[in-house]
Amino acid sequence: MSSNTRVLYLVYCGVAVAVLKEFNAVVTEPYMDEPFHVPQALAYCEGEWSTWDPKITTPPGLHVVHNFLLYMLSVLLHWVFMFKCNLNLLRLTTTLTLLALPLVLTRLLGFHQRRRSPPTLAPSIEALILSTFPIAWFFGFLYYTEVPSLVSVLCTVVAATQNKHWLAGLLGIVSCLFRQNNVIWVLYAYAASQLMRLRFKPGQAELHDPPALGAGPGDAPKALPELLPAFIPYAVVLALFGGFVIWNDGIVLGDKSNHIPSFHVPQLYYFIAFATMIGWPAVLYGESGPLKVATEVILRMFGNKRRTLLTVIISIFMWITIQRFTIHHPFLLSDNRHFTFYIWRRVFMLHAVVPYLFIPGYQACAWAWWIRVARDQSLLQTLVLPVLILPTLLPTPLLEPRYFLVPYILLRAQVVDVQPYGIFVEGIWYMVINVATMYVFLYKERAGVGRFMW
Repeated sequence: MSSNTRVLYLVYCGVAVAVLKEFNAVVTEPYMDEPFHVPQALAYCEGEWSTWDPKITTPPGLHVVHNFLLYMLSVLLHWVFMFKCNLNLLRLTTTLTLLALPLVLTRLLGFHQRRRSPPTLAPSIEALILSTFPIAWFFGFLYYTEVPSLVSVLCTVVAATQNKHWLAGLLGIVSCLFRQNNVIWVLYAYAASQLMRLRFKPGQAELHDPPALGAGPGDAPKALPELLPAFIPYAVVLALFGGFVIWNDGIVLGDKSNHIPSFHVPQLYYFIAFATMIGWPAVLYGESGPLKVATEVILRMFGNKRRTLLTVIISIFMWITIQRFTIHHPFLLSDNRHFTFYIWRRVFMLHAVVPYLFIPGYQACAWAWWIRVARDQSLLQTLVLPVLILPTLLPTPLLEPRYFLVPYILLRAQVVDVQPYGIFVEGIWYMVINVATMYVFLYKERAGVGRFMW
């Protein structure tokens, strides 16, 4: 089996390299955000360490930013292997992290599925398919920080689940150098590593964390202090991050005027809808099948008077939050090179009532994911990711699918019983999306507009 997956991994790498070559052949100039990052990296390659673009970070001269390590990797390849420092090399550094993604995902999936990981260069088929997730795959060929950020977060989580907490803390610092809000996923790494200890039945141990689908309001762990010693490395990361926030006078780097944190509640609804539209094979094709999932969703929403009342109350709450906290970001309204521009204008702005029509769908999607994830997890294991998604997405005013990348991968990794035919369908679905989006980006450029992308 391992030899077969090694062959598949080589195919995956070969396809990625071929796609990168086509990207470089067609898109010969830096595009979208690349014009900000590429000159900075080229300056480093020339040894101009004092050069800094104030649009990337504020104040000028700050050398610890979300994309610093990406620049460093580019410079390393230039110095060690004497690669010519140009746009092609810079994009290669991103693609290299895409090639590493299946290897890290295999270990994360192995942790959740409680099985031994295969040899290093023999990633699982499920990990290979999940590595073609459309957002990760697309940005794996541009000089963006999305995929390096994702890989660094996953490495942090994997190290934590292997009880290598000081290594996880170090990797957590690395992840924060790619993106500031990755500090949230450092906390997730710690929680993921410790919550397995809470999965004991009452009466057999002091720690108790019941199965999520059968938990009641009074269920909670009673011995959290026993979990605190392992938290020390992560506390160091949090302390360093807190010092940075004080020194930088805020979390946001770069163009602060266009990235002011906001209370964007509907962003959570967009995420769960996006996750379901992209990840529907993982939601539907578990051991019980699609019909069972649909039936359970209906029962959770309308199974009795109490649940129906709760659904109504949640719907009212969502209606209010959509009315009061929907944000029409200037970038979303003006940049017609992103798919979200057209979705927003042609769907959400079609009529004033349209945003509210999705409320039942948002709830159904959330319940579907809860049912799929909670099936094999305890209460806290199921709750920790949604809780930590809140501070990640709530302050984000701009609707962009790439902000959903890390939350989605962590969520999908917790679904442990996707059937082989479901994984096959998932792979086909990802492939269709990738072929379509890349074809449009590479070959359907419009004069006066540009290339269309996520």
